[in-house]
Amino acid sequence: MTLQPDTLATIRQSWASILGVSAEALARGEGRVYREKNDSAVLMFVSLFGTGILLGPSWAIEAGRNLPDADLVSHAKLLELSTPYGGRPLGEARLYYSDSTPTLPTPKAKVSRARAHAVALEAACPPEDTAEVGLSEMENTFTLLSDSEKEPVPMAGAGYDVWEEAVAHLGALVSPASRRTGLGSQAVAIAQKHALDAGLISQWRVHVDNIASIRTALRAGFEYAGTQTTVILKN
Repeated sequence: MTLQPDTLATIRQSWASILGVSAEALARGEGRVYREKNDSAVLMFVSLFGTGILLGPSWAIEAGRNLPDADLVSHAKLLELSTPYGGRPLGEARLYYSDSTPTLPTPKAKVSRARAHAVALEAACPPEDTAEVGLSEMENTFTLLSDSEKEPVPMAGAGYDVWEEAVAHLGALVSPASRRTGLGSQAVAIAQKHALDAGLISQWRVHVDNIASIRTALRAGFEYAGTQTTVILKN
């Protein structure tokens, strides 16, 4: 692990605030931290630097005390526990972080901050990719455009939302025609640099089955930190 100690502390503090638990408990590396919340809209298990955090109603906390982290990480297991209570699937993701300055590739395209270009890029991508990333809804977007003399064509993009005033939650999208060109990595590096300049730690959350996105994160220098598994309990 090469993340700086201050970075680790900030990540723990951010998740502690999101989940409503003690940052000190996460820093101590306790085996399991629980947050009982009977009106919670989700059942969530987060594994962060070796510490598991379970958030949910009392019935979930009671069941979770008898299960190892390896079970609670599983989306299928959380669905099994929550089905009698109306649980609905959301997903199982991996968490990656970076606090280092990215190497910016040689520019291959113009960069647009216009939301309209992020929307146009989404229209060129498979719906499931667009839904997972949510690029056009992010607070900060960076879309790479072709240098066509006519209408520039969006080819790849990245962006981020700010979590807890400390973490930049990144995502990236590449059009099918522009994959395997390095444009995705370039877009991610641009977003990373912007986040770092703003004093933020970059976070990459990716579905466990999205191998291409995991590879993008690793190429960009992100380090694995844990998992987030969630089911929805009510509207």
